[in-house]
Amino acid sequence: MGSRNASFHERGIAGALFAPLKLFFGALLLLLALILAAWIIDWVFVFQVWPDRIERLQSILAEDLARAAQIGYLHGESPHRAQRTANFLYALLFDATGIHGMGTRFAEAAALSIPDTIVRNAYIANFDVIQVAMIGTQLFGVRLAMLAMAIPLFALAYCAAVTDGLVQRAVRRASGGRESASLYHRAKHLQVVLLVMSVAVALLIPASIDPWFVWVTGVVGVAILSRMQWAYYKKHL
Repeated sequence: MGSRNASFHERGIAGALFAPLKLFFGALLLLLALILAAWIIDWVFVFQVWPDRIERLQSILAEDLARAAQIGYLHGESPHRAQRTANFLYALLFDATGIHGMGTRFAEAAALSIPDTIVRNAYIANFDVIQVAMIGTQLFGVRLAMLAMAIPLFALAYCAAVTDGLVQRAVRRASGGRESASLYHRAKHLQVVLLVMSVAVALLIPASIDPWFVWVTGVVGVAILSRMQWAYYKKHL
């Protein structure tokens, strides 16, 4: 049986070359999964919950877009960043795939072939579902841009908490304090859970809420857990 180093695995030059591609495709699949989840949530609320149906989703998009422009202005960034992100995702999913152009062509009164007529009838029959997906994609893009604006805040809080936690660990070790591997691992896993929940709320919630509420809650939680994680780190550095 050949050794792992002699085969085509993640180690060596092959691993260094393919690691960025694996990371890129993994991030792309995660993004598509989140967009699909956003579509499903929007479809459920538009067709089953909201009495004003698609108008409610459009109003949420308008409110989030205005809030994103204000946050971008306060952060010293372009107020149109969220709009560009929304347009990019829309172009990627509907322009590049031809769905947008298909709807524009079907709206014309020109004669169509039999296959195009069948496709047009299916498009018209599912137009409400497609329209919700289009608006939901733009809404997801706006919220993704706002979430990207919060990354420096999370990074700053994490670095400060890690520094304080390591200082507390050094003080405890010098004074004979106890170390706890269980607390270390629990805090580490809870950080992942908290980050996933924060991202899910920020991107998928079917309502227009102030993102500062989600950001501050997530940042405080991550800071507390990361400080606990490194304060109870058991192994020697």
